[in-house]
Amino acid sequence: MFATPISRSLRRAGALAAFIPPALAACEAGPPPEEQSAETPMAAETPMAAETPAPEYTLGSENSHNRWSSTIPPQLTVPSGAVVEVFTKEASDGQITEATTAEDLANVDFDLIHALTGPIYVEGASPGDILAVTLHEIEVQGWGWAGIFPGFGFLAEEITGPWIRGFPMEPGATEVAFNDDITIPLAPFAGVMGVAPDTDSMLVTIPPRTNGGNMDNRHMIAGTTVYFPVQVEGALFSIGDAHAAQGDGEVSGSAIETPMRVVFEVEVMENTRGMVEPQYESDDYYAVTGFATTIDEAARKATRYMIDYLVAEHGLTREEAYVLCSIAGDMKISETVDVPHMLVSMHMPKGIF
Repeated sequence: MFATPISRSLRRAGALAAFIPPALAACEAGPPPEEQSAETPMAAETPMAAETPAPEYTLGSENSHNRWSSTIPPQLTVPSGAVVEVFTKEASDGQITEATTAEDLANVDFDLIHALTGPIYVEGASPGDILAVTLHEIEVQGWGWAGIFPGFGFLAEEITGPWIRGFPMEPGATEVAFNDDITIPLAPFAGVMGVAPDTDSMLVTIPPRTNGGNMDNRHMIAGTTVYFPVQVEGALFSIGDAHAAQGDGEVSGSAIETPMRVVFEVEVMENTRGMVEPQYESDDYYAVTGFATTIDEAARKATRYMIDYLVAEHGLTREEAYVLCSIAGDMKISETVDVPHMLVSMHMPKGIF
């Protein structure tokens, strides 16, 4: 049994609530689709609060992998509607510790980057469906780091590194000192979330793709529902690369990388409008994402998807929707460094409807 694509808030009420060196730049990324529809679940008009549900299943960080493939066996099987608690490792899979120096960064094995907890098989999920993942809790689990790796980052030719700084944090921390004069509020999220692609190849986790992946979207925090187009039986959802704090763009190539505890709910839904790239919503906005090899093309895709959404869900003409994107849409450069792809998102506030 699966749900029809109604809003995240109404579903609650109805249920009672990176970085890589240049050598990896040519990694197999899979061809981006030429044209995609922004068919997505309907945005909510009246958000309704819900208590965080208790986890029914737990998956530890030892259940991890660092590739995308339909051949990676599931570590947990759950029904649609299950609430799952997972623990994730930091991005280097334990290679970077509190004792790591800048000189040690040259020894980091990039084949181990992005230890993802999962995969999780969701019963009833089939290709053509949507897997809705509602993020209920995301908690920092301790010490984190941020760094600069030579040859990586938006200004890789200007600021070459190596450089690293550790950030002592207690589990559940809400802020961290950058230095003696600067304090960073924490807004934890998972840099990588996604379902398995329909391939038996072992794809590296670095770029975002149609399955989600390394989106590095700092707005996918607790209280957000992310919609993934299912590509294989059971969806095979995985999550990791948790960030305690990050700005839009992740321009230096890393956020504050740290282990996390995440509680989320999975629900299989009909993909009635043919969504093929992840989209997401909170109580305040509905959002689309677009990936491409340039920011320009990613931004065009995100704009097209939002126009399609507004036409389908709010009855606008394409011309009206285009202008509404211009005067009310909030375009965000989510990430610029996960070669060969970049990700752009657009938010549309729900309060205007």
